Amino acid sequence: MYMMESGSKEEEFITSLIRDYYKSTKGIITDRIAAREFGAGTFERKIAYRHLHFRNESDLYAFLRERAPAYVSYSVAYYNRPEARPMSNKGWLGSELIFDLDATDMHLKCQAEHGRSWVCMNCFDLVKAETVKLIEDFLIPDFGFSGKELEINFSGNRGYHVHVKKDSVLQLSGIARKQISDYISGNGITAEALFPTMGRRGVKLIGPKPEDKGWRGKMARNFISDMEKGQENLEALGIEHQTARNLYNKRALISMGIKNGNWDMVYIKNKAEFWKKILASQAISQSDRIDKNVTKDPTHLIRMPGTIHGETGLVAKKIASVSELSAFEPMSEAIAFKKGDIGIMPKAKKEFIMAGQTFSTAEGEKATLPVYAGVYLALKGLASIYMI
Repeated sequence: MYMMESGSKEEEFITSLIRDYYKSTKGIITDRIAAREFGAGTFERKIAYRHLHFRNESDLYAFLRERAPAYVSYSVAYYNRPEARPMSNKGWLGSELIFDLDATDMHLKCQAEHGRSWVCMNCFDLVKAETVKLIEDFLIPDFGFSGKELEINFSGNRGYHVHVKKDSVLQLSGIARKQISDYISGNGITAEALFPTMGRRGVKLIGPKPEDKGWRGKMARNFISDMEKGQENLEALGIEHQTARNLYNKRALISMGIKNGNWDMVYIKNKAEFWKKILASQAISQSDRIDKNVTKDPTHLIRMPGTIHGETGLVAKKIASVSELSAFEPMSEAIAFKKGDIGIMPKAKKEFIMAGQTFSTAEGEKATLPVYAGVYLALKGLASIYMI
């Protein structure tokens, strides 16, 4: 969170940029404006006030251009009276199903080097991959949602939001939403359910096939993929070095067996415990990526697409499809402040890429950067701005 002094010239400068953006943009279009609750924030608090209501797009734009808030959120719920208080008086009509994926929750090795608030290219690539996986491995094949029923948004900072807008999900209770989250997280999935002969002496280990539905197929496909990615990838799952080497060297034979439901193509010591551990690693790799509290809360406020994110100065950009998501580059395509240069005083050494250009800063050495790059560092608390 940006730690500049409230009311400072620096804050006034960035606020003026935000106001100019809202005066010039026409990209803030959302459905059912009159039925949603809105929230707005300052640089210190992402939601400083809520229960806001706008009758139409014109009212919304007037508010944004006058107030130029650092953050804008809207409800995933639709209401009869969005401005009413308390929540029970709003007249709930239904809620979109939301998934919030954030690089911060991925516990990546690179975060040990640059911290959890910074996002490197590795962070961006992996959270994007998890978002694609959520859609292509779960939402479409397992739940039957079509691409047209999904809305994908870059959060403006460290991840992506996926909205399911199908009519059949609008009335889901918090409990039902939690069950969906649990399924995607692999909660409650046991090794015994996937391997019916597990623990039986002298019996071949029968397991899932890649074409199986649900978690059975995922377990098979994921493990084949893990072997193909290499020995180091297997060791990252917690597999002992020699076993990982044996699995990788015999991956063609093992994959052939898995495709036929035979998971006993190679000797593994204590195979029941081994496969339980692998299943656990697959489930954990899914669950840590998704903010389950967001998914199960039908009254949640989430970043509004097309608006500025007050920790980056980037746009929370709507993405048209999964194919466009795969090619999406946040640090180029979500830039809001495209004109001019500013002077900054870096508070740390940083190297990063924006708009296809690599920038390097050194602590305590003044630098001149494009506005979008200087503001990005300032809002991350890694530089102060001086006027030039």
